[in-house]
Amino acid sequence: MNQSLAWLHRGVSEIFPNQPESPDPNESLVARLHRAEGPLRVKLGIDPTGADIHLGHSIPVRKMRAFQDAGHTAVLIIGDFTAQIGDPTGKSEVRRQLTAEDVQGNAQTYLDQVRSILDFDTPGRLEIRYNSEWLSKLNLAKIQELLTTMTVGQMLAKEGFADRYEKGNPIYLHEFLYPLMQGYDSVAVQSDVELGGTDQKFNIAVGRDLQRYFGQVPQFGLLMPILLGTDGSQKMSKSLNNYVGLAEDPLSMYSKLEKIPDSLIEEYFELLTPLALDELPENPRDRQKLLATTVVAHQHGEEAAREARLAAETLVQGDATQAEAVPEFSLAGVEFPAKLFYILNLSGLCASSSDARRQIKGGAVRLDGDRIADENLSFASPADLNHKVLQVGKKKFVRLVQS
Repeated sequence: MNQSLAWLHRGVSEIFPNQPESPDPNESLVARLHRAEGPLRVKLGIDPTGADIHLGHSIPVRKMRAFQDAGHTAVLIIGDFTAQIGDPTGKSEVRRQLTAEDVQGNAQTYLDQVRSILDFDTPGRLEIRYNSEWLSKLNLAKIQELLTTMTVGQMLAKEGFADRYEKGNPIYLHEFLYPLMQGYDSVAVQSDVELGGTDQKFNIAVGRDLQRYFGQVPQFGLLMPILLGTDGSQKMSKSLNNYVGLAEDPLSMYSKLEKIPDSLIEEYFELLTPLALDELPENPRDRQKLLATTVVAHQHGEEAAREARLAAETLVQGDATQAEAVPEFSLAGVEFPAKLFYILNLSGLCASSSDARRQIKGGAVRLDGDRIADENLSFASPADLNHKVLQVGKKKFVRLVQS
């Protein structure tokens, strides 16, 4: 592999079409990169369907930054229009449709969170586009034209649709529009390369077909892996509580990353850091600490990463009250008197109230270093808990505050 293009292939699951030895710039991305007279336009679409981005979401964003560093133009599309349709990929039922207000609020938080990854400052290196710019202007005649480019059979070949159709779960007509709308984004911005997770291959391929239909040179698809979560077994997801959020405080982020299972360490280094994989420490514990420090430093800075590491070591030694970097949880939204298991659930330390009860019964819960044994322990007012550290196990903790 051409060493100058090592950044292109790092952590990539698939490039399509992919005939790397071909000199044809329509068959080989390497050939297109070498023959391009100017910067390529590299597209990544993000539908702001929630307020938070986690490390799994950041992987194609990081690849986009690599293209920026190589001199190309990142075209970040905020799917404010498509988010109101909802991507059916991987869903066993129709997504809840969002309001325009929901989408706009989420979009701003997304941009705030990717600012630490993308180059927002170098002229010509970033375009931020909202797909309502062109999709909201499509009239019925244009939508009908788009619909004529695909058959129902082709749509049902999409994995999620096929599964739902076979099981008799409803598929609504507006969901068929989603791949076409996302594909039309590629036409609107004249994309040369589209980035996405491996679950986006169908949608990216639709973009290629539509570009060809409208007389453009079809884009390349570059697919990145779907990151497994901190549990080591399932896709990273906030609903599964196995995620690391980009907006999390340094200590929470560090504490999650330093206990990533050994089986995932090399993949996390490859996808989330620029470090050479053949130069990693041999000791597994040292690898975990290096991973946590590197990722936190990228998001929050070297000093914050150092402080997070020191605070985490203090907590492991059992003296949580001395760790100044412990994240805070406000009790303002808690109705008192309140059971401790309820606060454990609300604070995110436990996945549910029943999980909180199990953790207390198992001896995993401490309040200011004292083990809690009573699963029905209750507190009369927030003043009883103000500035105390609530901890589950060795790695999960918050400092409770009244406001």
